Amino acid sequence: MFKRLPAAIIMLIASASPVWATEHIVEMLNRGLNGQPLQYEPAFLKIEPGDSVTFKSVNPGHNVVSINGMIPDGAEPFRSRLSQDVTITFDQPGLYGYKCQPHYAMGMVGLIQVGDDISNLDAAQSVRAPGRAGALFEELFSQVSN
Repeated sequence: MFKRLPAAIIMLIASASPVWATEHIVEMLNRGLNGQPLQYEPAFLKIEPGDSVTFKSVNPGHNVVSINGMIPDGAEPFRSRLSQDVTITFDQPGLYGYKCQPHYAMGMVGLIQVGDDISNLDAAQSVRAPGRAGALFEELFSQVSN
């Protein structure tokens, strides 16, 4: 029995590690809390590596798509289907810009900072966002901290 004790403890610790990760919720909305149309709520999140974000399709017709050039090198791009909830786990530190494909130019964008590594900030800021999305990204980048 005592020979199995160390293995049991290791299994318990390994199975308990997801408890330390946090799940965050971002709602995809036709109108945000501030009254602005076509919003992710919240539009900016700072999370820890290993945390997950569930994008909730509160209103139909929205999705979430990572923006080329606005994710850390080596991170997996992501894309959800329209009007579907999706949960994404962010293991790699850095900044992740995302958009609603149909409403990108209208400013439906968001930014997630994973950990304190913001080494891809310059690359993310250099991406040209169309229409209202560019101004909103300026606001979101102003919230980045390390």
